[in-house]
Parts: sequence; C-alpha cells; structure tokens
Amino acid sequence: MMSSHILVVDDEAAIRDMVRMALEMEGFTVSDASNAHQASKILESEDIDLILLDWMMPGISGVDFAGRIRREGNASVGIIMVTAKDDENDLIRGLDVGADDYVKKPFSTKELISRINAVLRRLSDNGVTSDIVSAGKITIDSTEHRISIDGSNVDFSPTEFRLLHFLLTHSDRVFARDQLLDSVWGNQVYVEDRTVDVHIRRLRKVLEPFECDSYINTVRGVGYRFSLPTA
Repeated sequence: MMSSHILVVDDEAAIRDMVRMALEMEGFTVSDASNAHQASKILESEDIDLILLDWMMPGISGVDFAGRIRREGNASVGIIMVTAKDDENDLIRGLDVGADDYVKKPFSTKELISRINAVLRRLSDNGVTSDIVSAGKITIDSTEHRISIDGSNVDFSPTEFRLLHFLLTHSDRVFARDQLLDSVWGNQVYVEDRTVDVHIRRLRKVLEPFECDSYINTVRGVGYRFSLPTA
C-alpha cells in the first residue's frame, strides 16, 4: 500500500527537518517548503494528501494560504495548522478558513502523528451507507466525493463533507456536539466541542446561497439536526 504524502510548510528549517524525520520514520512520504509560494508549486506538481501548515510565515501567512487552497476548490487535501497562537478566536479562524485540525506549538511528535492519522482516516473513510443520497436540493455522491446543490457542484472541505453526509443520512435526529465529534471526527482525536460549531457555521454559509442553510437546525441546549422544512 502506498504511503500518504505529507507536505510540511514552515519557514524554520529546523522544524521542517525534525518533522520530516519523525514522519519518515512512520513511513510517510514527505515534501517540504519554506513559504506559501514554494508550497503552491509542490501542490501543482505532486499528489499531496495532507499539508502541515505553519500559521506565521513571511509573505502569505499559513491561514491565508489555507483559505486560498479551499477557495481554489482543492477540497480533497487535508490541512492541519501548526501554530504558537493559543487565543480561541485565532484557532477558530484557522478552522473557519477550511483547516481540518490544528496543533499548538510546542508539540510532541506523538501527538502530531496521531492528529495526522486521524485526519487521513477521515479523508479515506466517508462512513457511507450508500453511494448516492439526497435530501431536498442536496445530493451527495460518496463514490466521487461530490456534493451538488440544486444541480450545481459545490466544494466542501473533507470534514465538512463528512459532517453534512452524516447529518443528511440521519435526518430529523438530534445530535449533541460530543456525538458528532465521535461520529465525524472519531473518538480518539483531540478536538474541542467548539470545532463542531465552527464547521456547522461554515456549512450554513455555503448552503445559504441555495436557501438550504435552514436544513441544519440548532436545537437549543442539545445540539444540531438536519431536517427539511415543512411545506
């Protein structure tokens, strides 16, 4: 089986070398870049499965680069932000632009590898029960990893894809945040409850132009539910 290909983007050579060594010891294929420009060139020429992306870099910051990757429609690559920031609003901003997870500096290689494996599992496992499911204006094709709304293909990040698929295929059931974390992120990953709120907000933002944001309901004091509006 081919190893996953990880792109490490950090302006500090010592960190790139340390992470490369740890990942290669785990059997990953590793490329690295010191800035967003170099990383863009690698993404154009190599098949990358996941990006470890430093937040603070000269020129284009990691968070801005992550947002650009998602805007350009590259939804299949995983993104983990690596940051020294610990302000909640900053971390939420990273998730809000499309990152799948984040790791705070300083970090242990054990934690880093655990988070990488968790994101890669989510990318490869859609948790599907059928290839094509539909509700209202939304159709999800799990084989092609594609979502269409009202006949138009719409890009979602891998985590958002899984979250929308899970909610749609469990329509009218209310799920608490911890239940969504276990079902969508997996029960062995280090993800905060607030992460669910961020991704729900992103889902609604993408669905809003199609007037489908109302499909995702907030059940006060409990959690979230996918439900089609009644006539």
